[in-house]
Amino acid sequence: MSMKAILVSLLLLGSAPDGNAPAIPPEALAAPPVADDSPTAWACTIDTLRAGKECVFEADLSSVPRGADQDDANRKLFQDAARALCAEAVGTARDGLPDAKLTTLCAKRFTTAVDQCGLEGNEPVVDDKGRFAPGARACYRALSSVLQEVQFMATVASPCCECAARNGCPGTGDRCYADVSQQLAAPSTLACLSDRCADACSLALPMPPPGTRTSPTVQQRPSKSSSSGSASL
Repeated sequence: MSMKAILVSLLLLGSAPDGNAPAIPPEALAAPPVADDSPTAWACTIDTLRAGKECVFEADLSSVPRGADQDDANRKLFQDAARALCAEAVGTARDGLPDAKLTTLCAKRFTTAVDQCGLEGNEPVVDDKGRFAPGARACYRALSSVLQEVQFMATVASPCCECAARNGCPGTGDRCYADVSQQLAAPSTLACLSDRCADACSLALPMPPPGTRTSPTVQQRPSKSSSSGSASL
């Protein structure tokens, strides 16, 4: 038997109906496909918000009751969670070490971002399983942006700003975290950070141009007793 004949036989066998299977009515082939709109494991939730994961806005709001004060309820949901989410974001970026100032700064920014989460009271922002509604895209992205920015500040600026506050450098407080993480600190602040917090600010200080000799920090400058050559045993 030729190869062509074998392939035709296999195709015929594979397409032959099972004698025990019920016959498919002709009209079933012309029926429109039925989509499954139920939420999947890719749904956007508080967990995906924490982790910064890609997700899909597919909450099931059919069974979620709506109230006259839905707008306020939507906002309060995240305002109450602001400090806990911020403390977790800071601690995760700092391997469990807290930073009270940055956590407070994060909570302020988070609360401001929550203004986009009311949805004008038209629908709940999440369903009864914590999945974000399709209309909550702007809300979710605003909250996610705050957490990501704060995690970056915690990694890059937090140790530096803590050291700056201890050593009395200018430009400390809330302003320090934004300025240092974006390398926008004033020259006087940069000079103080380079001189007194070089190790803590190593990730935040701008790199000098190639070929530029940097001046030694206070810790690197030799003392008079060691440079005079008159020390005795």
